[in-house]
Amino acid sequence: MSPLIIPRASSSPLPQTLHAFLPPFSPAVPLALLPYLAFLSLALTFALAFYKSNAITEPLFSLPKDAIPIRETVVASAAGILGGFGVVALFCSVGVYV
Repeated sequence: MSPLIIPRASSSPLPQTLHAFLPPFSPAVPLALLPYLAFLSLALTFALAFYKSNAITEPLFSLPKDAIPIRETVVASAAGILGGFGVVALFCSVGVYV
């Protein structure tokens, strides 16, 4: 029985052809907007960290005590997502491309 011969990926002309004819990469968000996007996202994260739903009847900086904390979960998820995108935008704006 003869051994199975698998062609290497570099022997295929497809990557060289694609490299020659495809346009260069361009980011979806312009690099000039990244500092502003980072500031806005991180500022909203900070604001959501101190979210209060009803400051008159509830103590300051607290959410109401619900049986199922759906509102708290939504606020925390939004703050986490905004914080994540804000940190990535901040890193990319200073030249650390993650």
